[in-house]
Amino acid sequence: MITRKPTHPGEVLLEDVIKPLGITITEAAQKLGVSRKTLSELVNQRSSLSPEMALRISEATKTSPESWLNMQTKLDLWNALQKKPENVSELHHQKAG
Repeated sequence: MITRKPTHPGEVLLEDVIKPLGITITEAAQKLGVSRKTLSELVNQRSSLSPEMALRISEATKTSPESWLNMQTKLDLWNALQKKPENVSELHHQKAG
């Protein structure tokens, strides 16, 4: 069970890539080929990372798209676990008869 909330990939992009490079969100958005609004929503954690954006970031940073998508998947799963459904029952094989 994941106890600590995973870091949003947008925060990682902002803190580990954009800020150290000393570029603005506008400049980063231009380099990624997306609108400033799209990138701003991602780095401000108001939107999820899409597979397309993961590809764009991976191309621009020479990292793997899977590493970016894994961050989003871990966060999505953590969020889902916070409101785990209670009306689920176990699936099991029915005997033929």
